Amino acid sequence: MLSIDMHSLTVMEKQQWLQHAIAPRPIALASTIDAAGNVNLSPFSFFNMVSTQPPVVIFCPSRRVRDNTTKHTLQNVAAIPEVVINICDYDMVQQTSLSSCEFAQGTDEFIKAGFTKQKALHVRPPMVKEAKVKLECRVTEIKSLGNEGGAGQLVFAEVICMHIDDSVLNETRTMIDQTKLQHIARLGGDWYSVVNAQSLFKVPKPNTKVGIGVDGLPDNIRNSKVLTGNNLGMLANVTGIPDIDPNFEDDTLKHIVIYYSLNPEEMERELHIYAASLLDAGKIDAAWQVLLAMIY
Repeated sequence: MLSIDMHSLTVMEKQQWLQHAIAPRPIALASTIDAAGNVNLSPFSFFNMVSTQPPVVIFCPSRRVRDNTTKHTLQNVAAIPEVVINICDYDMVQQTSLSSCEFAQGTDEFIKAGFTKQKALHVRPPMVKEAKVKLECRVTEIKSLGNEGGAGQLVFAEVICMHIDDSVLNETRTMIDQTKLQHIARLGGDWYSVVNAQSLFKVPKPNTKVGIGVDGLPDNIRNSKVLTGNNLGMLANVTGIPDIDPNFEDDTLKHIVIYYSLNPEEMERELHIYAASLLDAGKIDAAWQVLLAMIY
């Protein structure tokens, strides 16, 4: 394994290693305004939500590495503490990237990137009409993380109003449909990722009751040479070892038990292989029934 002492790296090397490793990162397309009324639009991948009550998001315009100057976005929120966070999706990723160019101060990135201004309800900076999710925010704090080039300047913004396009709502209009809003996230270098129906998967949240944990699994399952850490995590998210279901029928299970009955080690391996395939398909209850055939 390669181990890197961060103190031995240049600022750019630190940035490259960290951005390649800490990914994907959501992108905030931040629209701000200065005291003279000039609008600025710039994307930031150092962005996330940090609180729900109050609802607070953060983004971080770092000081420029080459000359230690600050970005127009930071200057604007210091003067006018308001911002609209426009969420970047696949339909606008190329325009969002274009808006990151370091245009001269006073340049309207809305025009340069081909975005449309949309009046916000509560703050002065305009929203990006093309964005399917927009967060109107008031800046509550700016925290400097350092004074050297590359130092982050952390902006805390309280969300006061959220706008969601009908096209990404679920059928009952009660929540965003994650399969419809194709979030874009930043990786290292020129790499991005898109969240779509093909890349989405579900992980059941841990039970409201405490699960048994991996250490609570039977030895032959916990020490399996077939089942992965993800497999064990799924099996361990139960409040107790399930009982054998006498009504459970499975032709593959029957075949394994009959064919390998004279070789317990081989039978266990085959059962674990089959259980792993069931877990990969999200069939946790069935996987447990398969594994129970070897325990009892």
